[in-house]
Amino acid sequence: MTVTAPPTQGVPLSAVLARADLGLRRLAGPDAAEVVVHGANTSELPDPVPYLLGGELLLTAGVHAQGAPDGYFEEYGERVARGGAVALGFGVTPVFDTVPPELVAACERRGIPLLEVPPKTTFSGVARAVWELMAQARNVELRRVTEAQQALASAAARPDPLPSVLRQLAQRIGGFAVVVTPDGEEPHHAGRRPARAVGAALAELTAVVRPHATHLFPTPSSAADTVGGTHLSAYALSTGGALGLATESRSSGNHTIAGAAVVLLSLLTGEHRSAGDTRRAATLVDLLLGADRAEAATELLGAETLWRVVHARPLSPRPAPDLASPLTATSLDGSLTRALVPSDQDVAPQSGHVLGVSAAALPRDLPLADAQAARALVHARATRAPLAHHRADDTPAPSPVALAEYPVLRETLRTWLSLHGSWEGTALALGVHRNTVRQRVARCATVLGVDLDDADVRMELWFALRHEP
Repeated sequence: MTVTAPPTQGVPLSAVLARADLGLRRLAGPDAAEVVVHGANTSELPDPVPYLLGGELLLTAGVHAQGAPDGYFEEYGERVARGGAVALGFGVTPVFDTVPPELVAACERRGIPLLEVPPKTTFSGVARAVWELMAQARNVELRRVTEAQQALASAAARPDPLPSVLRQLAQRIGGFAVVVTPDGEEPHHAGRRPARAVGAALAELTAVVRPHATHLFPTPSSAADTVGGTHLSAYALSTGGALGLATESRSSGNHTIAGAAVVLLSLLTGEHRSAGDTRRAATLVDLLLGADRAEAATELLGAETLWRVVHARPLSPRPAPDLASPLTATSLDGSLTRALVPSDQDVAPQSGHVLGVSAAALPRDLPLADAQAARALVHARATRAPLAHHRADDTPAPSPVALAEYPVLRETLRTWLSLHGSWEGTALALGVHRNTVRQRVARCATVLGVDLDDADVRMELWFALRHEP
């Protein structure tokens, strides 16, 4: 079973162990500095596999192991490893006074770091510490990416823009960067050149992506490999060439920085640029330096062209969807992909993703279309639909008619709306538990096919229900 870690900014397990307020102690497994944690999860189930995403620090007090037969901890260690947990935290007391030696041995054999969680430390405290460390790491990475993008844009404005951009890129990713022409030559490079075998592999990688370049816009077409512990990546340039990178580590931040460099290098390596190309190059540099987005969009895309904005969110960790558009960007943590597509292009559902699509908009109105796509995505998730389009003003208002066969749901929705969405108030008014109210309202959203988080939808339903006989 292959388990992929969630697309989040992980932190070294050693950073968690270094928190003196937690008092954790490593009993088994590899050096904590080599293990990256992507979250914390508590489970007292004998088999936690169905509830693990991979990459977590799994916490347990051994409630599931009370009176367990011989060999239980060996099997449990196997299940933890199969579920993709990168470390196991065992809380001593109230069930066990010490960490069972059998579990220590099982984790040691499988290379799973085993941590002793002292009685004074709560599992919620450990989880909070992990999330705090992850948030700090993410902020540091976002700051690094932002500073790198600004440095690249400034380098592109220098008298020697191409070498300057490459030097900044190599410095910011801590590796080697090379531009490869369409015929395979390497006129410009920066950073320490890798060993011969690694360099040959990088050349092969750039040859793979060069045929996939587009001459309309810079494209994110890329390929990656690892040779001798060095991480290689190649990106197609719009001129038919490629950008090759060799780094000691691979991160989503480096990928984002490389994406900004691809845009600039695609513009800088064009041998014959028209006045329109030059204008677009200047606009992109201005945009990276802080120019108004609406004005830049009009300049780049044309004043009268209609576009749609698409938001796509994965249902589980997976690569970005193929939206058939070179104008696509994915967030640093992989949780959201946005794309611009021509208004006459059909947007089809994507396997493993939920999509929201805006109305057609002129480039100057793309910020509004972006908000429409975000609301459509929320609607699609609420109704469990694979794709939702922005609901135009002339779309019929939501009707509670579909609830005619469900009088209990109808009355619950009416009461909930009359009390401004109060779960406690609705539960008291109906004499039921608040979780029952939540379940009924969620069922209403599914039956009606609407997003009850949308204030306009709630208002329209309230007036419809209020004026019914």
